[in-house]
Amino acid sequence: MKRVVVTGMGMVTPLGCGVGTNWERLINGESGICAIDRFDVSDLPSRIAGVVPRGRGKGLFNPDAFVPPKEQRRMDDFILYALAAAIEAVEDSGWKPQNEEDRARTGVIIGSGIGGLPGIAATSVMLEKSG
Repeated sequence: MKRVVVTGMGMVTPLGCGVGTNWERLINGESGICAIDRFDVSDLPSRIAGVVPRGRGKGLFNPDAFVPPKEQRRMDDFILYALAAAIEAVEDSGWKPQNEEDRARTGVIIGSGIGGLPGIAATSVMLEKSG
């Protein structure tokens, strides 16, 4: 059995983007739950959710910082969040793999509550229509 060492962390959550932002908001007793404003919720029983805050400011998730806009159109948000958190974790660790062996021995563990809902919904509609 080989030893595993956790050396860095990264976070993209409804509290914000980055470990520092999440920790600060958490110890201040803030909540990441807010009104849903990215899509129409008039037909839904709930109008609140834990939504990742977006923007260009400190602690906000800016997908353009991680993936070119053209590429983003082919990805669900949870993939963008995972990339951002993984990049932060590797940067936080200070680990700079110098060769292929180092890169092969580097890993990132991702935790996600659920992901890909837009893709799941689109596939469901397609299956319903085309069988």
